[in-house]
Amino acid sequence: MLKAIIFDFGDIFINLDKSGAMNRALELFNIEGIDSDMISINASYEKGEITTEQFKEYYRKRFSLIDEADLIDTWNCIIKDFPKYRLDFLRDLRQETDLSFMLLSNTNELHIQYVKDRVPFFNEFKNHFNQFYLSHEIQRRKPESEIYNWVLEQNDLKASECLFIDDTTENTEAAKSLGFQTWNLDPSCQDIIELKERIIF
Repeated sequence: MLKAIIFDFGDIFINLDKSGAMNRALELFNIEGIDSDMISINASYEKGEITTEQFKEYYRKRFSLIDEADLIDTWNCIIKDFPKYRLDFLRDLRQETDLSFMLLSNTNELHIQYVKDRVPFFNEFKNHFNQFYLSHEIQRRKPESEIYNWVLEQNDLKASECLFIDDTTENTEAAKSLGFQTWNLDPSCQDIIELKERIIF
């Protein structure tokens, strides 16, 4: 029996430009690819293991000619629009079911502040969830199994009772291996508003 739906945020509700952001970063840093050290720093920032200032300091030291404003703009350029029809869909869905709604997002302080500054209905969106889990606040990150088990423990749920929705295959595969029901949503041809066609409430 389904008891909870766990939603990702990026490319589920708010649109992202992952390839565009990567290309802009490579151009800004004048590099051909993101190396393992940068990947590690970015992941640490998403897990809240380092502060925003420490994150910026790493890039200031490594790329001394980069302006901080350009760094922040480049970091945030992955975030695009949040179509309001998805908020409307979520609001209607809440009225139609007594399932628990949770958000589970890999994100960071800079991105969330950017969203708060630009999405006027962010607080309303947040209020539609029973739990609102952001990786940098809970010090856990997808697709590590710890984060999924932690969510289950915090909410007294079994994996089989939860539908996990994410656009990243690595994340949904990790959840599926633990027994979650999953939907690996493809943002190029699918939309979260199709959810009611996929499950029976």
